[in-house]
Amino acid sequence: MKQFDVVVIGGGHAGAEAAHAVARMGAQAALVTLSAAAIGVMSCNPAIGGLGKGHLVREIDALDGVMGRVADRSGIQFRLLNRRKGPAVQGPRAQADRKIYRETMQAVLAATPGLTIIEGEVTDLRMKGHAACGVILADGTEIAARAVILTTGTFLRGVIHIGDVSRPGGRMGDPASIRLAKRIDSFGLPLGRLKTGTPPRLDGRSIDWARLDRQQPDDDPVMFSFLSRRPSVRQVSCGITHTNEHTHEIIRENLSRSAMYGGHIEGIGPRYCPSIEDKIVRFPDKASHQIFLEPESLSDSVIYPNGISTSLPQDVQEAYVRSIVGLERAIILQPGYAIEYDYVDPRALDSGLAVSGIRGLYLAGQINGTTGYEEAAAQGVVAGLNAARFATDSAPVRFSRTDSYIGVMIDDLTARGVSEPYRMFTSRAEFRLTLRADNADQRLTPLGISLGCVGEDRQRAFDDKMERLNAGRDLLEQTIITPSGLARMGMPINQDGVRRSGMQVLSFPSVEVGDLASINSALAELDPETAAQLKRDATYANYIDRQAREVEMLRRDEAVTIPRDFDYRCIEGLSNEIRDKLVASRPDTLAQASRIEGMTPAALSLVLIRLRRSLRARSA
Repeated sequence: MKQFDVVVIGGGHAGAEAAHAVARMGAQAALVTLSAAAIGVMSCNPAIGGLGKGHLVREIDALDGVMGRVADRSGIQFRLLNRRKGPAVQGPRAQADRKIYRETMQAVLAATPGLTIIEGEVTDLRMKGHAACGVILADGTEIAARAVILTTGTFLRGVIHIGDVSRPGGRMGDPASIRLAKRIDSFGLPLGRLKTGTPPRLDGRSIDWARLDRQQPDDDPVMFSFLSRRPSVRQVSCGITHTNEHTHEIIRENLSRSAMYGGHIEGIGPRYCPSIEDKIVRFPDKASHQIFLEPESLSDSVIYPNGISTSLPQDVQEAYVRSIVGLERAIILQPGYAIEYDYVDPRALDSGLAVSGIRGLYLAGQINGTTGYEEAAAQGVVAGLNAARFATDSAPVRFSRTDSYIGVMIDDLTARGVSEPYRMFTSRAEFRLTLRADNADQRLTPLGISLGCVGEDRQRAFDDKMERLNAGRDLLEQTIITPSGLARMGMPINQDGVRRSGMQVLSFPSVEVGDLASINSALAELDPETAAQLKRDATYANYIDRQAREVEMLRRDEAVTIPRDFDYRCIEGLSNEIRDKLVASRPDTLAQASRIEGMTPAALSLVLIRLRRSLRARSA
């Protein structure tokens, strides 16, 4: 029987990051997938990043994960969203070449020491009491492990819907996972059904591009990885078109034939990425909806029409697509479809993504109720790091809302659960002024180094960057500027006699590092990357000081941990509603408990009093 430290089930974005993270930690990992050729497949849109999502990719990269580097290698159009706004809410995004992305991800994993890829279908888990200790394949092969990570995506009892035609499937062309779903049932975990969808794929050669607006790539592309400098492949533009009243009329007339509105789907879909049917129903007064025509690869003509995902029958899809300007002769290569699947209520997990009550079992990705490649990959990192530490008898690693978007997401999921597919936004982070995409490495790479999951190349690059930043910051702090000096620079400021450091002056909107070189010539020697980062740090310095106090308050609450077996039923004065929610979510910390919907300060005080009494009793 083969023996590994950790077995990862599934080769999607969560599984790839989880397996790579396990191997980076020096543990032996097995990645079990139906097909090695499908590892890294972009099942839905051919893009990585965006608002909030781009932050997650940067944080994955800061921990030496692979998504950012692979996206940079395969990116065919890079855009920084919200470029005109502040760095805290800017989000890097890239159109990816599906073929290059998949091949690059497979090459990276194949070359990773300590990672073995095994083709096969996992149909059951090896159990030893209440502990997962490996997997069983469809052919009877058993693989032993100290920990198992389940990243089944949309495969658990997945059903594909096109109009009134439904069939089992994890995605188009792949079977659903039924036997493994039955094993999950046996654990008694809280389950639900969610759905997501995809648009029809079009043949770009049948599109009248001359009639369409174009979205060009950025002239100065912002990369995902802190190790990347420039795109690796040719950059292309996307087309832009819109639905119209005729499109909407076709859809309205056929709503009863939609799988969603025809009553064939019970799962809840993503609010922020609705199907075209949802858009027409929810926004009846809107005359048109924008569609981005996104090339899927430099090596083929497939186009992804972002904005018209659907579960309508194929003939209706053809009719409404051809009602759109530029698509009058469009050929559909693959119809759009909805997919419905099982998910586990993430409140059944702890903050390391371990399943409560089942030792050694971790869940990551869409099985936890999320949507999107980036959210899945970030969970893969968390599960991978913690499974590796569990397998080596080390303490789990926790990500906090105060230090990362990863921490925000994990806390949202495990403390609050989901009622619809979860998607990351910058608005979810209370401390987004400090949790910026540009400083993800400063926040998380030291943690990765301490955990042992950061390689030598990244550590050298990070150390070099921090040396340059610290030297530049020292120069700015040593540069003292008087009000009269600011006036000579053309800065309208009161002549109050207050002397300011270069770092303080750099926080002024119109001041750049180069403007201060006339006062301290050494500043002219700073490289552009360092100068730009110092400007961003200075811009937020005053806000960060205030936010640091709020962070410290939250960290104090997070330091108060709650045992997973803590008995909330013995707390007098709690309402039944609050008690039930605490039992369902099993918060890891007092801070998590405070964010449960309906939680009151009085109830929180009761929990804290009982917790302290319990801790005193245990230590006595």
